[in-house]
Amino acid sequence: MELRTDLAVEAREIAGEDVGGVDFVQYSENGLDISRLEVKTRKARQQLGKEEGTYITVELPSLTDNFTETDERLITIGKEIRRLLPVNGLVLVVGLGNPEITPDSLGPKTSSRVLATRHISGEIARSTGLDRLRPVAVMATGVTGQTGIETGEYILSIVKRIKPNAVVVIDALASRRLERLGCTLQISDTGISPGAGVGNHRTKINKETIGVPVIAIGVPTVVDAATFASDLLSVNDPHRARQKITPQGRQMVVIPREIDLLTERASRLISFALNGALQNEFNISELVSLM
Repeated sequence: MELRTDLAVEAREIAGEDVGGVDFVQYSENGLDISRLEVKTRKARQQLGKEEGTYITVELPSLTDNFTETDERLITIGKEIRRLLPVNGLVLVVGLGNPEITPDSLGPKTSSRVLATRHISGEIARSTGLDRLRPVAVMATGVTGQTGIETGEYILSIVKRIKPNAVVVIDALASRRLERLGCTLQISDTGISPGAGVGNHRTKINKETIGVPVIAIGVPTVVDAATFASDLLSVNDPHRARQKITPQGRQMVVIPREIDLLTERASRLISFALNGALQNEFNISELVSLM
């Protein structure tokens, strides 16, 4: 049985820390523990089940603890996002997920707080000092069950029309451990496969399918129930465990009781940090006044 996780650090834990073709470094900044994992070879990709590229993981205090928009941690996270972004040009920010399902609402909640600036231009922008804003377009895709359109198809159509230099996608993730829910932020330059963490694989959204670099940002909000049970109990027969945990083929996930608060604060944290990364000529306080 596959232990489902969207987190590269957990994939490394499962595969073993001696996997070749991987660079892994850890460091701390402003009280945050950060790790950078680079998957460099095809063999490493196969062993980890993660695409070649860079995965930045930020260990956070619980997002049920509050933070302010002037928190230095936002600046640190913004710097980590900026490392993966092109220096200049239009960026399309996309919130993935279903706003009607709380654990899946992180993407649309976050995108609603990201500054859309592509339309701000001309004399008004110059006279107000907003000509320093980087052009950013923002959209929320909904899910295929609501729209009848594959998320990747939706994004590709917009990319072909407005021609951004990069796409940033924000989505809820799945972890293998309860203690990582709401306490981990992952940033990667490998794109994303929506729904993969809970077994609902959709078309991948990455540079190969979209045509421009895709940076993915997410926070785990769910644990696959069978993965959690197998990991917690060290079950010797994972197939039997899945049969018991998913009766009649019904797939189950585990979520924290305070999921509403978690997704709300995670969306605020990501949006503030992302605005800072995109608009690095403005400080956080200035950006908050524009939001």
